[in-house]
Amino acid sequence: MALDGIVIHAAVEELQRCIGARIHKIHQPTDNDLVFSIRGAGAQGKLLLSANPTYPRVHWTNASYVNPLEAPMFCMLMRKYCEGATIEAVKQIGRERIIHIDVRHRDELGDVSLKTIVIEIMGRHSNIILLDPSTGTIHDGIHHVTPAISTFRIVMPGSKYTAPPDQGKTDPLAIASEKDFLAALEQHADDSNESLPPQRQLVQAFSGLSPLLAKEIVFRAENGSSSLWNSFQALMSDVRAHVYAPTIAVDANGKSYFSITPLTHVQGFSEHFASISECLEAFYGDKAERDTVKQRALDLIRFVQNEKVKNEKKIEKLKETVEEAQDADKYRVLGELLTAYMHQINRGDTSARLINFYDEEQATVTIELDPQLTPSDNAQRYFRKYTKQKNSIAVVEEQMAIAQGEISYMETLLQQLDNASLADIEEIRDELVEQGYLRSRVKRGPKRKKPARPTLICYTSSEGVSIYVGKNNTQNEYLTNRLASPSDVWLHTKDIPGSHVVIRGGDFGDATLEEAAMLSGYYSQARESSLIPVDYTFIRHVRKPSGSKPGYVIYDHQKTLFITPDEQRIKAMPSRSVN
Repeated sequence: MALDGIVIHAAVEELQRCIGARIHKIHQPTDNDLVFSIRGAGAQGKLLLSANPTYPRVHWTNASYVNPLEAPMFCMLMRKYCEGATIEAVKQIGRERIIHIDVRHRDELGDVSLKTIVIEIMGRHSNIILLDPSTGTIHDGIHHVTPAISTFRIVMPGSKYTAPPDQGKTDPLAIASEKDFLAALEQHADDSNESLPPQRQLVQAFSGLSPLLAKEIVFRAENGSSSLWNSFQALMSDVRAHVYAPTIAVDANGKSYFSITPLTHVQGFSEHFASISECLEAFYGDKAERDTVKQRALDLIRFVQNEKVKNEKKIEKLKETVEEAQDADKYRVLGELLTAYMHQINRGDTSARLINFYDEEQATVTIELDPQLTPSDNAQRYFRKYTKQKNSIAVVEEQMAIAQGEISYMETLLQQLDNASLADIEEIRDELVEQGYLRSRVKRGPKRKKPARPTLICYTSSEGVSIYVGKNNTQNEYLTNRLASPSDVWLHTKDIPGSHVVIRGGDFGDATLEEAAMLSGYYSQARESSLIPVDYTFIRHVRKPSGSKPGYVIYDHQKTLFITPDEQRIKAMPSRSVN
């Protein structure tokens, strides 16, 4: 990945259409992200500002975000000063990863006030800061930096804004000649006598150039039989003219890279995008969402894992009870021997040595007796032990079946949490509350209205057929038991936790069936495996047993096919969210 100053330059150019538009709404879906709804001046859309320590970025977005019921304090502050404000300028500071958005806003008294939103994209030190440009005073930052953290740059309400230290490098877009280019390389050369590789020289001399982009410049020079200057100048000319070819390249090891230009030095698969925002969203979107989902779902994952482990330990103990109960027949034999030889036993005897006529060898067995009991009562005591242990086996086996069902249920939830979006997590949490596993969380403010129908993913096959996927039990129940028709085809991984998949309508060919099976395998616990068994049958052969867990069904008349999910094919399939 390489979100360098050149990529920021391209992103800022793309954001120029914001100028003159208004910030209609402001939301803060996570601790690190702001989403602006932009309207007016021919611009409309959502702008993502992210100070995520792992995936910081700024770009237009089409993603859906789940907002908290109660807006965080920083979001409230941004709404106070920036909601309804007109964007007057979007600019990059130098060639650094710093963006300033200047806005004009009318306060409660109708007076015009100017504010600057500073987005600093600096890895784990990334921040979003609102300041008063006339005084340089910080209103607040999405992340606070106290004097205990840094004495050089404090980000707290009321403190003076200090820009990140300048690195003293040369702006690559200001280089007009080969002479200037060589002078910049020489000026920033390492004082040691070591000869640095060309890409290291470029990174050391020019601001905004990442090692990835520098490596691309060197590769083009070496493989195009041109000088390093010509390769550098050709790329910078495109950047000055705002001619970009946003690209994501994946090398042979599966590692992804992106840039504003084709990465010819990365040997592997490449995907090109119409805009830098589309490229950034494609590169960061899934990664950032997965991280956010994991953070939000961490307590659920721990709870479900603990429940699974608790039931596994319960089964181990129950197995011990079953093993002990396997000796129940010996108590019946002892009771029958005492009954048969009762005339040889007297009250007060502590034991009886009798011939075991059940044994082929007719061996002698010693039976312990309670001297306080009659011979008949001693026999009945052994019969009662036999009956108790025999009955306990049936109870224990029933308890083991219940515990195994709990383990299967928890494994299904873990698989669903692994594939969940933020909205899916809340549905899973609600399900655990309804099933009595969790207490309902009491929240201040208005209750979020629960949608009448859950949101499903609908893919369109290569034959134009709709394929619906449920990603949790709430969605699975709705899809299979309410939405689907008896003649629709239902798919599920065989004996593996996974999603319910439904092909709507009966007019489809093998291509659609294969793609639906691939989706079933992909949205299952076995998604990384190959040749996954997937059962398919008509919806009319699928039914939910009375009293069973959410999402649990039984089915018959099924056929099985084996499939290996192809993630690239799945991502290339058209999809949409439907209610």
